[in-house]
Order: sequence, then structure tokens, then C-alpha cells
Amino acid sequence: MKKRNVACLAGAVVLAATLTISGSAIAQDGADAHLAETIDAILTDARLDGSQIGVVVADATTGDVLYDHNGHTRGIPASNTKLLTSAAAMHHLGPDHRFVTDVATSAKQYGSALLGDLYLRGTGDPTTLAADYDALAAAVAASGVKTVTGGLVADDTAFDAQRNGSDWAADDESAYYAAQISALTVAPDTDYDAGTVIVTATPGAKPGDAPVYTIEPDNGYVTIVNKGKTVPSGQTDTLGISREHGSNRIVISGQIPVGASATKDWISVWEPTGYAADVFRRALKSHGVRVLGATKLGSATPEGARRLAAHESMTLSELLIPFMKLSNNMHAEALTKAVGRAVSGAGTWSAGIAAIRAYVATRGMKVSALRQADGSGLSRRNDIPAQEIAKLLVGVRDEPWFADWYTSLPVACNADRLVGGTLRTRMCASPAAKNNVHAKTGSLTGVSGLSGYVTDADGRALVFSVVTNDYLASSVKDIEDKIAIALANHTASAPAAKAATDTLVPEDTVSRDVECTWVKPDVC
Repeated sequence: MKKRNVACLAGAVVLAATLTISGSAIAQDGADAHLAETIDAILTDARLDGSQIGVVVADATTGDVLYDHNGHTRGIPASNTKLLTSAAAMHHLGPDHRFVTDVATSAKQYGSALLGDLYLRGTGDPTTLAADYDALAAAVAASGVKTVTGGLVADDTAFDAQRNGSDWAADDESAYYAAQISALTVAPDTDYDAGTVIVTATPGAKPGDAPVYTIEPDNGYVTIVNKGKTVPSGQTDTLGISREHGSNRIVISGQIPVGASATKDWISVWEPTGYAADVFRRALKSHGVRVLGATKLGSATPEGARRLAAHESMTLSELLIPFMKLSNNMHAEALTKAVGRAVSGAGTWSAGIAAIRAYVATRGMKVSALRQADGSGLSRRNDIPAQEIAKLLVGVRDEPWFADWYTSLPVACNADRLVGGTLRTRMCASPAAKNNVHAKTGSLTGVSGLSGYVTDADGRALVFSVVTNDYLASSVKDIEDKIAIALANHTASAPAAKAATDTLVPEDTVSRDVECTWVKPDVC
């Protein structure tokens, strides 16, 4: 499987003035003054010239602010936005919430014939696999239905029909991390990359042959156009896979040498409701259930329809692991719409964001000082000061579900992909790496963020938020790491605090403009 070179620009949000959490201002003497000197020195890095950066550090228990560099100025937080979305989802939906996908009908059944339509109804589960649709089909067959005289109706009405988030980049349309959002969708793998297919292409047996490809899950919804060519061993590998705009034509193009490793890509589909219906219809056929009518999208299941089969997702607390560890955008957006539906009856972005804002305000965030445009952080209209993120980190600690939420955050230098997540290769060989730093990463071109929790050398729990915008260097991830390491080293002993720079990690040499886990295979 080939790795791609991706760039992870970050930028800096120059956030200013004195942050106040629980009414406390920044300490200016003693050990905390030395901590300020240490972080100030880190922020002199020339890569930050002309950029904006906001840094806030606070005591996690009391909310007392230990350091504030431009903490009030708003900046694009990228995937740090998921902190707000996930916390609000835990509050509004509850940690035991499960999405239900079911099959229902209001038609009469005579023998093995169902005289009417069969409804596949979704409520927004972003983790439904082809195997789950197969199990639903098996249950329909087990109910005695062999023939459906009507059609298959895909009921995605739990959410609205707006598929893409506000201001998502047009050139990300076929990227799996910007897949369309529907209440009915399919995840092709156990990363639960909802609304995507996985296409793998390998070289043919000899030069001139077309590449050999597979698609997961198998479906008739997308069309593969194979324009690729196998070339002699040693030639340049230029094979690429992309989806044409506004269609489900996936094109394999370029050349791949004999003996080269596979090219594998995760491609979003156009209109995921139809994708789910196709996968389910094929599963019905494999279990001996014939549907005579056409597939229809977007109609609601009739009131009083009887249920033939149902699938329940994992609990929300379990879903938080792939969501937050791998920074899964589609999970964030599905949860945003699900929260909107739960609170106001509308499965829309606007309703969901209103519910998120209402919740985070109860946790101390000043919502008049921020803007949230989506649930994941893909939108560049998200605008949140570092001090407000720090307030949320303090405010959620007394929630009954906090332990599960905290566990879902990536952990510095823990190699387990579903523990370390997007931090699993960062801050190694430092006090921050001993399962200490739990934090959410964020990356877009010109944007980087790291916000979370760390325990200092005296055992004091701290929260921190670093939001950076508008810089031009290949990466500033190591600057974030240096700050986290300085906090892990921090102690009431001022000399020890100043010595934190002795263990700073070298600059991250991997350039990327999106979260590292958004590029398959992961480069972090």
C-alpha cells in the first residue's frame, strides 16, 4: 500500500489578553512565571513569524489560568471543533445511545409474498457495515418473506437532504474524510469511514495489461472506469483513483509498474442513501428475497409500519473511540444532526449546532465569542478562541460521562492506534509520553490545534489549548508538542520548569495539510 505525501499546515490564532476561568487571572510570579518564560521562548520559533497563535494553560481543577498568550482572539480550530460536538452528543444523546437501523412494512403478507413496499429506515448510524445490512436481510428472509411485490424504499428522513457541510472544499468532494452525510449510509471498514468505498488496484501480469482492481464492499452503485496501464518494472508509479464530480464514476488512471505495491484509496460516494439501499438490496437477493419494484429514495416509513428486522449500533461511548481517536469527520456530522433531531426534532446542521452551543454554554463557554459551522471542523467558518476551548475542558470534568469522553482523546506516544490515535507517534521519549497527554489534534492547510489534558511533574492536572493559524511552514506540530512537554515537566521548582526545553522533540518532518489519519495509510 503506497503512502502519500500530504502537507499539514497550521496557522496561528493570535489570541490576546487575560483569560479568566472561574474568575482567576494569570499568575505572574513564582514557578508559573518560569512556565511563562518557557512557553514564551517556544513561541519565538521563526516558523510562527507572520502567523497567529493562541495558547492558554489552566489548572484543571480550579480553572485558575497559569498562562495566556492571546487567548481571546478567535481562530479556526480545525478538528478541535470535535471537542464541542462530542461533549454535546454525550450530554444530549447519552453515553448509552444507540442508532437503530430497521426494516419495516405496512403491506399485507400472504404466504411468502409481501404485497407492497419494504422500507429500510436509518437514524444516522455512521458505523453500519455491509455485514450489518446482510444480517438485516437474513432476518427479513427468516420472517418468511421471499417476494416483495412493491419496491425498496430507503428512508433517510431522520436527517435533512443537505449532504455536505458549510464551506467544505470543493476539491475534497471525493475524499473519504469529506463524505456526504445521510441517515442511511455504509461504512466499508472498521474505521467506520461512512459513505465511502475502498478501491484497491494492483499491476497486471505484464506490461500493457490493465491494472486489476477490487472494491469493498462489493456493490453495483459505483462504476469503475479503468484507464490505468501496467508498465515495465522500474518505471514511475503514477496510478491514481478518484471520483468524477457529481457522479459515482470512479476512475483509475495513470501507470503502475509490474511488481509494484497496490494503490489503495478510500473514495466517497455520491448520495450515500442510494449506496445503502444498493448494498441492502443485494443482501436481500443473496438471502433469496426478490424485490420486484424499483428502489426509491427519501420517503418516510408509514406510521404504524411493523418491524421485520433491526440493527443497533455500538453505544455512543464506544463510538467515541474511532470518532475521536481517528478524528472521523462523518461521525462528527452524523452526531451533530442526531443531536439536532433529539433536541428539536430537526436532523439538520443548524438545529444540531444550536443544541451544541446551548450545551457548551452551560460548561462555561462564552458562545457569543465563537462561531461553529459544522461538527467536525472541516469548515473554515468555525472560529473559536483558545480560551473558550480551555473553559470547556475544565467545565466537562464533573460530567458523569467524563471518564469515557476523556478516554476517547488521543494519547501521546501510545502505539495502539485506537488508544494513541492521531498522537500515537508524538512526544515520545518525554514525560508527556507516559500515557500523560490526552488531547485532540486538528489540522487543515494553514491551521493546527492541540487541546487537552496533561499532568505536571507535581501531579497537578492541567488543561491547555493551542490554536495556530496562517503560517507557511510545513508543520508546527512540534511547537505544540514542546508546549505540552513543558507542561508535563512543570513543577513548583522554578529551575525544573525552565529546564523543560532540554527535552523538546525535533520538528516533525512529515508535511501534511489534513489530519494524519485522514490519509490512508496513516502517516502518523
